[in-house]
Amino acid sequence: MAVRRVLDEPAYVLHRYDWSESSLILDVFTRRHGRVALVAKGAKRPSSSFRPVLLPLQALRLAFGGDGEIRTLKGAEWGGGHVMPTGDALLAGYYLNELLQRLLAREDAHPELFDAYGQAVALLASEHGEALQPVLRAFELLLLRETGVLPALDLQTATLAPLDAATQYTLVPEGGLRERHGDDRAGLSGVQWAALHDALQDAAPFMATLHAGAHLAPALKPQLRAMLHYHCGGTPLHTRQLMMDLQAL
Repeated sequence: MAVRRVLDEPAYVLHRYDWSESSLILDVFTRRHGRVALVAKGAKRPSSSFRPVLLPLQALRLAFGGDGEIRTLKGAEWGGGHVMPTGDALLAGYYLNELLQRLLAREDAHPELFDAYGQAVALLASEHGEALQPVLRAFELLLLRETGVLPALDLQTATLAPLDAATQYTLVPEGGLRERHGDDRAGLSGVQWAALHDALQDAAPFMATLHAGAHLAPALKPQLRAMLHYHCGGTPLHTRQLMMDLQAL
């Protein structure tokens, strides 16, 4: 049953939709309630206190109420922290938002993933451009794990046989982790997959996975891209297509 009144809830705006001449529908990611749809009445008016606050990729504290599919925003305050990412980091943040919208069910709480998202966005805003790809790969791994579609990374999925440290293995959407074939675009050694497996079990999984996978990001990218494409129903992500178009200019 939906909670009728929520106060001081940590949240991020994933997307905003025009609802009327003066109001917005928000898709927000909250720590204790997962993805929630809210109507922000009057948020587009110049005098609205919501107007300067309801920005994507910014930590917020929200109050909302109602028990319908779309609840009513009652209050919003900036949660402090970093400034808005810019350039490629901004597009990367929108990419994370689209992944959450596509893969998370409504009102399904994932507090550990919420914390990882906050860390990822803060790093994207830190102007360390070299961290962008490792941040995305670490978050993708955590998202796939949280949604229950990432197989164990310390075993071959089909046989449950342990990984050989020196053998190359590939992660594929329908087969899980298996030995790399000659036509596979990328793979990792058994010892590398095992390191990622251990990092995901860490008490601070996002930072542990970020460090464990930092030098593996180029090889992880095509494998995780295939997994995400499959679990998003095969429909291309708008933000990924936009990034590809910009790179082609």
